[in-house]
Amino acid sequence: MNIFGNLGGLFSSDMAIDLGTANTLVYVKGKGIILSEPSVVAYHVKDGVKKVLAVGEDAKLMLGRTPGSIEAIRPMREGVIADFDTAEEMIKHFIRKVHKRSTFSKPKIIVCVPHGATPVEKRAIRQSVLSAGARRAGLIAEPIAAAIGAGMPITDPTGNMVVDIGGGTTEVAVLSLGDIVYARSVRVGGDRMDEAIISYLRRQQNLLVGETTAERIKTSIGTARMPDDGRGTSMQIRGRDLLNGVPKEIEVTQAQIAEALAEPVQQICEAVMTALETTPPDLAADIVDRGVMLTGGGALLGDLDLALREQTGLAVSIADESLNCVALGTGKALEYEKQLRHAIDYDS
Repeated sequence: MNIFGNLGGLFSSDMAIDLGTANTLVYVKGKGIILSEPSVVAYHVKDGVKKVLAVGEDAKLMLGRTPGSIEAIRPMREGVIADFDTAEEMIKHFIRKVHKRSTFSKPKIIVCVPHGATPVEKRAIRQSVLSAGARRAGLIAEPIAAAIGAGMPITDPTGNMVVDIGGGTTEVAVLSLGDIVYARSVRVGGDRMDEAIISYLRRQQNLLVGETTAERIKTSIGTARMPDDGRGTSMQIRGRDLLNGVPKEIEVTQAQIAEALAEPVQQICEAVMTALETTPPDLAADIVDRGVMLTGGGALLGDLDLALREQTGLAVSIADESLNCVALGTGKALEYEKQLRHAIDYDS
């Protein structure tokens, strides 16, 4: 009997998926994270019929560079599904890529969702995962997954504060005894930062750049604080001159990008301050001891921890694998399902 049990385990690779606005990560039980690709799908449209052309890394290269017959779409917006059919195609593709032996059994899948997702948005995510071939679909709140992935002792009766800055949303949560005491989801993240850089360059430099260039600027010289020398490092960027319509190359400095990102950074700081104001006093005392943990891709923005430290006066640390925290946490929820059963929602 035991042999058959083991065989069933071999054929079914249960998964945890971090369905992010910018990137989707897939964690397979017992193996860890084995796929991390951009959440982008490219379609070929002919006579009104859509055919999937590329998903993930290949599709991302096409963003902003497609001819009329090809569409590159990001199906996730602000942490939730914006384009239902495209999201389903994307999830199917990633599941197939990971789960080669699909003939034997359907995997059980746990997906993380933003704390602020509405019941309708949660149902859409669950439905997409089930339609993509899952046996069961469980949902876990993103802040809980991020805290588990960052190695925080969330099951203890002490307050832990986690700030997860993703592509579409920033989740600020205070956790105790394995659940959320307070959480707030603000629709500010990596995408909003890219938009801020695009609009700043258009306003100040009369230069139009695409999302890919804005993201490259953010990851190369992006910073949350003004550099001490008032300039910082610089980089050459290319775009279209709005005055005479020709392509041109200019130099941008860290100080300019800090100015461009001032508003989204301020919104993240305000969300953290609001969370601290509404936290029960005993838990607030624990947070003073333990500090705040930053996770998510946005945590990698230069000096963001220092900007938050200046605003709150608390110790702010960045998780070791901040980009993968949510996927690792969702994966741990899959591995230790019995202990974390209360955090996973299988039905609704």
